[in-house]
Amino acid sequence: MNFEQFRAPWWQPGGHVQTIWAALCAKGGESPAWRRERWDTPDGDFIDIDFSSHLASASAPTLVLFHGLEGSSSSHYAKALAQVCAQRGWHLAVPHFRGCSGEPNHLLRAYHSGDADEVDWILRRLRQGAGGELLAMGVSLGGNALARWAGLQQQAAAELVKGAAVICAPLDLVAGGVNLGQGLNRWIYTPMFMRTLVPKALAKWQQSPGVFDRERLQRARTLHDFDDVFTAPVHGFRDADDYWRRASAKPLLKQVAVPLLLLNARNDPFVPVHSLPRPDEVSATVQLWQPPHGGHVGFASGAWPAHVQAMPLAVTEWLEQWL
Repeated sequence: MNFEQFRAPWWQPGGHVQTIWAALCAKGGESPAWRRERWDTPDGDFIDIDFSSHLASASAPTLVLFHGLEGSSSSHYAKALAQVCAQRGWHLAVPHFRGCSGEPNHLLRAYHSGDADEVDWILRRLRQGAGGELLAMGVSLGGNALARWAGLQQQAAAELVKGAAVICAPLDLVAGGVNLGQGLNRWIYTPMFMRTLVPKALAKWQQSPGVFDRERLQRARTLHDFDDVFTAPVHGFRDADDYWRRASAKPLLKQVAVPLLLLNARNDPFVPVHSLPRPDEVSATVQLWQPPHGGHVGFASGAWPAHVQAMPLAVTEWLEQWL
């Protein structure tokens, strides 16, 4: 399949259906038996990393997956990727952003779209323990963080990982954030995120009373509201607009030195098509795949009820050329 021209089955019309069907209805990989490690962080916190337990040689490459907003190793794309890595004989590591592994982290801070420092620390530690080459992949929020890391690190990123792929990332966080607060997005996806984000933040308030406005948090109805009252001030940004502007990876894409694939469906309900990077906005090491279909991390294909292996198969095939 030429993934740059990916088209969904006829019975999946539009980006919303392609997004929701892949997450809830399509055949994914069976839940793998993960091996979990807990790492102490340099700032006195912890993260949990799930490692695939399928057979792979000690010298096989390790693919590192940075998940999306409120994602985990249980996300449909992580399970599908684990199945593909098992077929290829690759190791897979899924680091959980803080608070996403099923247990609250210790510190007030959580995670955010521009956390390149966290990405850098994780990749450098994984590099120390890997017997083979390192590859990286980021989905949605994790994809923006990975792309931002690649732009900031420039040649140092190319010395650490052989190649990287970013899937359905809102590389312009302002455009993506505004889009999620409008129309059907506000009623379909935003409440899904808020159902877990707000209780986690309220627990942080109990941990450190008064550090942000609890009443404003309880009134939050959009991601802009949430980021304005919690994510931005807790992570050193002035407000949501400042956070979205400074954390966006798109302005850094011309500085990328590592081979980097940016895959964005043109009908992604989260990411408006006008915000997608153009060839003149990226470096020579960046490849753009912008197929007409796929939704947001959807890309379900095949006969009813469809499967979600096509995207990880295509992306890992692209990454393999850099080994």
